[in-house]
Amino acid sequence: MANVLVVKANNRPDGVSTKMYEAFVAEAKAQNIEFSTFDVFEENLAYFGQELFNAFGKAQAGEELNEKEVASLASFNKSREALTAADVVVFAFPLWNLTIPAALQSFIDYTYGAGYSFKYDENGNLVSLMTDKKYIVLSARGGIYSSPEAAPSEMAVNYINNVIGGVYGMQKVDEVVIEGHNANPAKAEEIIAEGLEKVKAAAKNLTAVLV
Repeated sequence: MANVLVVKANNRPDGVSTKMYEAFVAEAKAQNIEFSTFDVFEENLAYFGQELFNAFGKAQAGEELNEKEVASLASFNKSREALTAADVVVFAFPLWNLTIPAALQSFIDYTYGAGYSFKYDENGNLVSLMTDKKYIVLSARGGIYSSPEAAPSEMAVNYINNVIGGVYGMQKVDEVVIEGHNANPAKAEEIIAEGLEKVKAAAKNLTAVLV
């Protein structure tokens, strides 16, 4: 049985991408799809920085790590362990200030690494190392960013696709984006409802991917 990992990246109970996560999970359960959730906010990942490299050096030398180094090393380990075990990864996240939430960025930072998610060949070209994995994008944004004029400023879905699909090399099997519910409040309920139905369909379609 394939291991499905759902990466939840919104801690707002009324957030639209939270509703997308909940809709996906409910349908996955209805389809008897086994999955685990990695809530990047609940995991309280430490910010990626020098503390991690200090931790590596101290651990190798048998030296005691300080509190920040321990937290960074723990964040590194649990992020990579979760991603390594997954065959399919579902990312549920909002567009906040034109990009992804910082907590999701931390998960990416800890899993984005030469020798783990990619490598360089003898000519210096990037080679993806996660081509055996698949992923799904579930994202929400209150404005409309699918237009040619606004699309270049959208750095959440584009970023995840560039990293997960481009660098890591995972195959995207579905993408659902709910947008415009804040820009058009009169149709917000309709926009969200239609999007959630697409999320449910993505969960149902996943059963074929897992065969």
